[in-house]
Amino acid sequence: MILGISMSENKDDYDRFWENFGKHLKLGCIEDRENHKRIAPLLRFLSSQSVDELISLDEYVENMKPEQKDIYYMAADSVTSARNTPFLERLLEKDLEVLFLVDPIDEVAIQNLKAYKEKNFVDISKEDLDLGDKNEEKDKEIKQEFGQTCDWIKKHLGDKVASVQISNRLSSSPCVLVSGKFGWSANMERLMKAQAAGDTSSLDFMRGRRVFEINPEHPIIRNLNAACKSNPNDEDAQKAIDLLYDAALVSSGYTPENPAQLGGKIYEMMDIALSGKWSTPIEVQHPGAISNNTETVEAEVVEPVEAGSQK
Repeated sequence: MILGISMSENKDDYDRFWENFGKHLKLGCIEDRENHKRIAPLLRFLSSQSVDELISLDEYVENMKPEQKDIYYMAADSVTSARNTPFLERLLEKDLEVLFLVDPIDEVAIQNLKAYKEKNFVDISKEDLDLGDKNEEKDKEIKQEFGQTCDWIKKHLGDKVASVQISNRLSSSPCVLVSGKFGWSANMERLMKAQAAGDTSSLDFMRGRRVFEINPEHPIIRNLNAACKSNPNDEDAQKAIDLLYDAALVSSGYTPENPAQLGGKIYEMMDIALSGKWSTPIEVQHPGAISNNTETVEAEVVEPVEAGSQK
């Protein structure tokens, strides 16, 4: 009966049903393993191509590209966060639809399903994302050019990341922080931290499994590549790596461990970038410059003249 309502032409009827019972259906996907495949057609989500109207998994599969093998999804705390995440960049360029999982239990429900109509669910925020456009020859050239830089960045970041890799999901952002293949996404990590009895040791372990991906086409990464080859111990380059990592942490949906420290790094880099940009020449002059170049001028004394003596 419910499936009949979901497939009926009157979409408003099912929308009202979903509004009242949608969470229960998602819980069914999590708790009822015997029937979760039967519940899956009833699920509804927003997506990168349907941000205002919920779609079914059947509609997603119907709209898939001929060469597309998987169902892509992104878990976030809001639609705004999901729409603006750097993980989406290449997928949007390729016109690949991505489901937005913005309800706290969405990600768990989808992970329990694993697949739908022989299409695997793929989290676009995890490592080893396959977009079906691999070019082995080009990838080999890029790795040769930036391999040393990846090792250099990894050495500097240490245990903060499991590895540093060349990204295939970025087009405009310089970098992104992805979770390990079997690790927690940023959304899942946030949920685990919110639990009163969360396992801190597991959280610390998962943090160390993150992968730092860099975009070799971005000017910042190209500059760091040059710094790595010319002067890898440059202090400004080291600071840039730290700030780049912290920025990726935030843009990828993670929470900085020390927000105040991050703020300090941003202020420091802003001070370097803006130093003297709007100052007048006299303001940027050395304090002693004026006194050193100023010559002593003797004042001329003019004697007053009495009015009666003028002719």
